[in-house]
Amino acid sequence: MKQAILVVSFGTSYHDSREKTIEAIEQDIKETFTKYEVRRAFTSRIIIGILKKRDNIYIDSVDEALEKLAAEGFERVIVQPTLVMGGEEYDTILAAVKQYENRFRRIVCGKPLLSEEEDFKRLIRVMAEDTKEYDREGTEILFMGHGTEHEANVCYSRLKEIFRENGYGRYHVGTVEAEPGLKTVKEEVKKTDSSRIVLQPLMIVCGDHAHNDMAGEDKDTWKSQLESEGYQVVCRLKGMGELEGVRRLFLDHAGEARKRLEAMG
Repeated sequence: MKQAILVVSFGTSYHDSREKTIEAIEQDIKETFTKYEVRRAFTSRIIIGILKKRDNIYIDSVDEALEKLAAEGFERVIVQPTLVMGGEEYDTILAAVKQYENRFRRIVCGKPLLSEEEDFKRLIRVMAEDTKEYDREGTEILFMGHGTEHEANVCYSRLKEIFRENGYGRYHVGTVEAEPGLKTVKEEVKKTDSSRIVLQPLMIVCGDHAHNDMAGEDKDTWKSQLESEGYQVVCRLKGMGELEGVRRLFLDHAGEARKRLEAMG
């Protein structure tokens, strides 16, 4: 029986970050699920287009990848997203899985990184360990997420709460495109006596938002806005997919999906 795991990422046009994050996740899945063929798909049509035009690299969309698997006679398919949380991208993936469920004997979709309460607790431990050298008096650590108008945006506030509940008072969470925004986080930081802020992406890959919105030199970037208020700013251009603990969470979600697949017969 032909079986596949389709690893679905938003995508990135930064080759170095893709290798360290998306490809690292895919490689871990290949090594763990040896009876499954591992395929790749991106959800961002823009990134797919950039890679095709600029680099002559062809990446399938979710529909294209599923169509190929069906045409090649795969019977059992796990679709595992590398998304931080549910939201519009995840809804789109679920819709594609629903559309193709009659083309396969069995098809299931794994969960995003932050799906259960335990996922949040595991993530803060991973992120705290990765940044422990900065967790000291006088320094605040700020993670920049994407943000969404989708109801799943509550994940960011919940993550901040769990940092607090577990004693990580110097850790903050903000988003580029929703709340809590930088203005909200700045109000939190002003209540401290800290003079240094460490910025790091709360994103799987270190792409445009990290390089341009977070760490860029334009006056509107998070780095520049914080520096203009007198803070020393350290930017860590590191995607979460580089962290073994984050990749382990995705592996566990894929493992849960495999159990559901096998239980279906």
